[in-house]
Amino acid sequence: MATNQRYTNALHISVTAPYDVASGAPVRVGSICGVAQIAAKSGEKVTIWLDASWDLTVTGALATEGLPVYITDAGVLNTTAAGNYLFGIALGTKTAAAGPVEVAPIGYTTQTAVGA
Repeated sequence: MATNQRYTNALHISVTAPYDVASGAPVRVGSICGVAQIAAKSGEKVTIWLDASWDLTVTGALATEGLPVYITDAGVLNTTAAGNYLFGIALGTKTAAAGPVEVAPIGYTTQTAVGA
């Protein structure tokens, strides 16, 4: 039996926080997108969940379910693709003002900033 396994499903993992994060905040580390389960300062380890859905603050209108949600280098979610990274998929709708909407993170991906 292999003895070097770290995670069974790798859906709840520990990564180094790229910026200060609050518990429940969106996090992107390279090609990993998830939601912090604990608060952490930049450079500290933080546990993030790559699955489930979360009520997160997103800036910009989401007219229909299933639209992409993007994350900035500072960890802010919006509907602007240019210069940002795909974070997840909206499971609800909302107006253009910053406000909560249910979002499912994409977890692991290979990506570069859109329009970069």
